[in-house]
Amino acid sequence: MKILVVGGTGMIGGHAALWMQSQGHAVSIASRHAPQARCALAALPFLQGDYIQDGFSSSQLAQFDAIVFAAGNDIRHLPAATDFDQHCERANTQSVPRFAVLARTAGVKKFVLVGSFYPQIAPDLITTNGYVRSRHLSDADTRSLANAQFSVCSINAPFVVGAVPGLHSAMFEAYTRYAEGAFGIPAYGPAGGTNFMSTQSLSEAILSALLRGESGKAYLVGDENLLFSDYFRMFFRAVGNDQPVPSLDQEHPMLPDMAIYTGRGTQVTYEPDPTDLALLDYRRHDVQRAINEVVAQYHGV
Repeated sequence: MKILVVGGTGMIGGHAALWMQSQGHAVSIASRHAPQARCALAALPFLQGDYIQDGFSSSQLAQFDAIVFAAGNDIRHLPAATDFDQHCERANTQSVPRFAVLARTAGVKKFVLVGSFYPQIAPDLITTNGYVRSRHLSDADTRSLANAQFSVCSINAPFVVGAVPGLHSAMFEAYTRYAEGAFGIPAYGPAGGTNFMSTQSLSEAILSALLRGESGKAYLVGDENLLFSDYFRMFFRAVGNDQPVPSLDQEHPMLPDMAIYTGRGTQVTYEPDPTDLALLDYRRHDVQRAINEVVAQYHGV
């Protein structure tokens, strides 16, 4: 299959692109900016464009059999002096379905949207949180475009951890330094927890959705239900600093309350539907391995 990954220079889209290429598919990546020269993604064909600014044409998309859309915006993408809810409305609610319409018009046969788990695990947030609402509407409106010629489904993921060779992650480098003791911050995690999965697990789910996903369906994926303190302890363990990491009901500078939409102290747990698991066939219990892979990029460097 000829596949275009929009958001393909990021961690999730980039890992999926490399995984799908390794499985024999012809993969190109698209983003506003080209990948860094030393990154493994630099070897892939690159299409420059900004989907929010209608930066792609029908003729560009027509050359692809399938599109993986992994470019949804969150707080990390907020332009300066911009209202966050308004940005989410524009970047997610409006622009993602509009891009999918362009893909359908271009004759693309398959479209997989990589979305967020929040609308499915905490639907009450749809009415109270602008970001979650934008993710819900972009997902629902994109899937509504499905027809006999255009297969659309979504893969809605929890917190994701992993590495792409040569791709720098400021967050995961900071987590590694924290576990090394570089910041002088006590070892603890904020109260509560959530579901986590590795980039490898997610990439496998994405490819399976392309190959055999049910059109119109939203798939909730995930792997391990962990306390945030358990998650941080995995980084401590990976750097060889295996010590107790307690759970404390206080904000954590490495994982602030604004990044925990279900609220500090809330324990989000779920198990993906067994039928969906069988269909998507992605690996489980992979979070520690992924963290070890992340830490290997930064520990001692």
